[in-house]
Amino acid sequence: LNATGEAIEAVLRTVPGAADVRMEQADGLPVMTVEPDRTAIARYGLDVAEVQHTVQIATGGEVAGQMFEGDRRFDLVVRLPETLRENPETLKYLPVPLPEIQTHAEPILATSFDPLRDALGHGRNYVPLGELASVDVAQGPNQITRENGKRRVVITANVRGRDLGSFVEGARQRIHDNVPIPAGYWLDFGGTFEQLISASKRLQLAVPLALLLIFGLLYMAFNSARDALIVFTGVPLALTGGVLALWLRDIPLSISAAVGFIALSGVAVLNGVVMISFIRKLQEDGSTLRIAITKGALTRLRPVLMTALVASLGFVPMAFNVGIGAEVQRPLATVVIGGILSSTALTLFVLPVLYWLVYRKQKTI
Repeated sequence: LNATGEAIEAVLRTVPGAADVRMEQADGLPVMTVEPDRTAIARYGLDVAEVQHTVQIATGGEVAGQMFEGDRRFDLVVRLPETLRENPETLKYLPVPLPEIQTHAEPILATSFDPLRDALGHGRNYVPLGELASVDVAQGPNQITRENGKRRVVITANVRGRDLGSFVEGARQRIHDNVPIPAGYWLDFGGTFEQLISASKRLQLAVPLALLLIFGLLYMAFNSARDALIVFTGVPLALTGGVLALWLRDIPLSISAAVGFIALSGVAVLNGVVMISFIRKLQEDGSTLRIAITKGALTRLRPVLMTALVASLGFVPMAFNVGIGAEVQRPLATVVIGGILSSTALTLFVLPVLYWLVYRKQKTI
């Protein structure tokens, strides 16, 4: 798992847009291993459990009694000092008690532990641990992380100067071409990309629903499908302006930009409602179609421009933000500003022309 993760990390560094690529620290922790020599243990009439018990007492300690302070009690644990516990060469001379009756071999004691032998007494024989097992220190796992019961290793990377979707597709292809994934292993992309996929699925439902609600409200406002469609044409041109603004600023399409398009759709039809409502009122008051369109466009010029300026200027600080949250605010504000500018042009110039083309044969000019 670590070897495959390191290979993926190396490949990921070559993908355009990858930054700060690193694999989580999964190894590098020193581990002391005591490997029993079963043949030697049997030759001295011992079993593995006795050797393990001796090592456990020496390194982990064993309760030798209790100390009382008032109504509190504390265990007295006896074990080797830390300087001896961490030294594998010293642990090789750890005396392991032999059975009372020896029939297999003479006991062996290192001369460097003569004081310890004297302290233990001569009533029982001992053999150093190095005669019964090998003591080594090697690099072991630093941590073993799991997800759904399966071991995993995480390789993280930031994406700069490129949209997240194309980066992941490029990373998938390069990993597939250069890193053989062993059987039983699999590769998943999570983090922000996982949130992007989830949000995209929600937007596939939210965007059509928002557009449908906007058209429904327009129909209820005008009680006319034609007028609702005329005003609704502000949405495509507003979306075009938003896409153009993203392209000019070299900002990739993101979830926040998609949310900006939803907000823009509502703002884009607002000026159209103001314009068409006034034109219809002039016609109801007896004005001809030409006069109603001309007068309506001129009279509603100021309200339309005021609405557009208020909405667009309010997003300017977000569009040029470089602080915390800028990666979310800039795409949204850029979409809204660009879309409002293009939809305002539609409202002032294209919308009156569309209204003329639709109703010129039905109403008195």
